[in-house]
Amino acid sequence: MNQRMQGKRVLVTGAGTGIGRGVALEFAAEGAQVALHYSHSEHGAQEAVATIRAAGGTAAAFRADFSQMEDVGRLAEEAMGFLGGLDVLVNNAGITTNAPFAEITTEQFDLLYQVNVRAAMFLAQRCLPALVESKPSAIVNVSSVHAFHGLHEHSIYAGTKGAIVSYTRELSIELAPQGVRMNCIAPGWVVVENHYKVAGDEIDLEQGAYPIPAGFVGQPVDVARLALFLASEEARYIVGQTIVIDGGQMSVAANTGDFRQPREATFGKGYVPGV
Repeated sequence: MNQRMQGKRVLVTGAGTGIGRGVALEFAAEGAQVALHYSHSEHGAQEAVATIRAAGGTAAAFRADFSQMEDVGRLAEEAMGFLGGLDVLVNNAGITTNAPFAEITTEQFDLLYQVNVRAAMFLAQRCLPALVESKPSAIVNVSSVHAFHGLHEHSIYAGTKGAIVSYTRELSIELAPQGVRMNCIAPGWVVVENHYKVAGDEIDLEQGAYPIPAGFVGQPVDVARLALFLASEEARYIVGQTIVIDGGQMSVAANTGDFRQPREATFGKGYVPGV
């Protein structure tokens, strides 16, 4: 490993499973001291902490319910107390649900916006003094391709992910002069534990990979490596951007057939040389 994060102090939210857990492990492998936040997935968070410590690293897990603002503030204080400051905040925690628009409740709406948007914004606010003190520092937000294209029955979730992209762009220009770079990641399909909770063992990754130009479904480590790059000085000139990491799936235009197949129609006959 390059140890690009040697000596850096990092807080990763939603680190008990999936992408967040992968991010925490990748930062630790690159030399960072890591505070892992979880809400319900204590086993996964503690298992990741044990893995990091076994490799000689420094890590601890902290529980916080992001629907409760007092928990958000407490997490900031406890994590920064453990780390002795903060150099990188990775706002990854998020929840989802799907329902027809006509059946959405205000309780569902409030919960998703509280956890996915409000908690991330105010956690960053609570961590800001420490990030400014340790500048140059970085915040990496995690959104989703749902911010850019539609999947039916995901209107609340997509709205929260669009909000993350927008506030990243705006807030980044406020924070950059203070020495804090903020950027965002929008993952496509990345295989995480929640997929198997919903679909059981019926997920066919080979079939799922077929419409993805990269030829495979993403793994948490793919997002983790991008997060690490954005948090490093290698990305020092990247500010306020949202980088899509989806294997090229969003690059394929809808209703155009299989991108692997040659076009049957030929345009330009009679006026483009060689056609």
